[in-house]
Amino acid sequence: MKEQADRNERLMKEQVDRNERLMKEKTKKQVWLCIEHVLVHLLTHCSTGENHRNDQIRYVTRHLLLVNRSRCSVLGDNCVSEAADDEQPSYAGCMMGTREGVLSKFVAWVKDDPMAIFWLAGMAGTGKTSIAVTLCRMLRNDPAAVLGGGYFCSRSAGSIARTDVRRIIPTLAALLANQSHEFAGALAVELENDRRVGHKPVAEQVDLLLRKPLAALSSSPIPIVFVIDALDECSNELELAELLRLLADFKCDTKVKFILTSRPELHIRGTPISNPNHNTILQLHTISLEEVTSDIRLYIGSTLVKTVAEGGWYTDHDIELLVKLSGGLFIFASTVLKYVLDPDDDEERQERLRKATSAAATGTAATAAIDKVYELVIIEASRSDTVDSDELERMKRILACILVARAPLSVEALAVLIEIKPGRLRASLRRLHSLVHLPGDDAQSGLRILHASLGDYLNDRAPPKLKIATTLGHDVLARGCLRRMACDDLCFNISRSISSFKPNPESAPNLIPLSLIYACLHWAHHIDAASIRSAFDEAIGRNFRGKFLFWLEVLSVLDKVGIATGLLRIAGSAVSLFYRS
Repeated sequence: MKEQADRNERLMKEQVDRNERLMKEKTKKQVWLCIEHVLVHLLTHCSTGENHRNDQIRYVTRHLLLVNRSRCSVLGDNCVSEAADDEQPSYAGCMMGTREGVLSKFVAWVKDDPMAIFWLAGMAGTGKTSIAVTLCRMLRNDPAAVLGGGYFCSRSAGSIARTDVRRIIPTLAALLANQSHEFAGALAVELENDRRVGHKPVAEQVDLLLRKPLAALSSSPIPIVFVIDALDECSNELELAELLRLLADFKCDTKVKFILTSRPELHIRGTPISNPNHNTILQLHTISLEEVTSDIRLYIGSTLVKTVAEGGWYTDHDIELLVKLSGGLFIFASTVLKYVLDPDDDEERQERLRKATSAAATGTAATAAIDKVYELVIIEASRSDTVDSDELERMKRILACILVARAPLSVEALAVLIEIKPGRLRASLRRLHSLVHLPGDDAQSGLRILHASLGDYLNDRAPPKLKIATTLGHDVLARGCLRRMACDDLCFNISRSISSFKPNPESAPNLIPLSLIYACLHWAHHIDAASIRSAFDEAIGRNFRGKFLFWLEVLSVLDKVGIATGLLRIAGSAVSLFYRS
């Protein structure tokens, strides 16, 4: 009887808490609408003194924007902030004085061309992302246009979210909402009607997060420009094709333009954006070799001249040789310079320059020069006179994990997952600075390859001794995730809440190590992509079953309980033991 009474009391309390939450949400919505009404009234009836009126307008507009941004905060669940244009590193754009011809074409298109889509296509390493970053910065400062937002897809950033097509539109909508209180207000109405719209198929996202809210800006004569970079790095080709179809057919009373960049992959060429009758298209390989060569020469020369104090360790002939070997690929020039300039000693730099140019000169195909540089850097980083005989395999194992990581990892977190010391992991990568971004602090996330072409090379084109099977990283991380979840710190009340009736403390996610967060969120995906999925039957039964409720608690702390069913379904389809009693 006492147990039944306790159960009834708990159920009653849960119902009361649920009703209180609903009432708070309803009250908050009413308060927001009231504040918006008051601010709009002030905006239209403020003082007639010009200076005072302008101050009032700025004050009211700023606060109206803050109110509407708060109403749109639910969209944050499906946004990828690190993919936004203003989050790209300062060095990511074009060097001053380069790419001026290409950039001028975009400026003219934004102002004068009636076409709504500009597709910039080019092979890997031709500088598409640098152009896109520079365009975003130019548009931010252009009074004749509004940058709605820039989204940078990436396979090399170490985050699976940046390859997810369904994250693009919510992020762009949030970026424009941060600038325009009119758009934010209209967007808030759509989100209040359906809080889950950010997770829905792209057709509904485009309609409810862009087309309908943009109607609030229909009176603006200035075009709103959205930039989406590296579309070929999105993981779902069917969803990407659907998004491109929707953008090509986008109809809105507001003047909206889209700048899209990608490699000219077949699944993208087969969409409406490749139709030159309806879209502006620029293939980077059609730009005169003289123009591209001049830009690469300026980039190489300007970078090298900064390294010379007295005298020179390189010659004009060296610059011309690098320009010639680049074959129009900026990634070749960038990678070689990072490799050559890594040591401080001029003699060693000279030797590295000789090795790089000699290796690149043996290549003949379009990608052969950069492939030879990749091979040189990796072989040199693992040569037998500086490391033990197993270093190459260890390095390949680490690189395999970095290539398939589904979220940004730190040196410390990856070291835990693959069972080596952080110092050993850092030592394995220390000679790969020209290929891999290694955060300065072991606890700082952001461990990643610098360009997606390295992954293409290692998976497909590398010689057998360097080639890395895509399943290797998944095998290693699947075992590491299950092993990590078996540790004692995946335990009851990991959030350190004082009561199960109260929400998790806001600081709770900070209490969970990154390695454990990664393991809890991504274990099933790595098992699903492993070489022999059934090999994890026993590990799931031994390591996971007893921790099941603790795993759910971690998801709750991270506000990710909604993905639990999907992860279990993935794991259930991947292994045989999972559904056995």
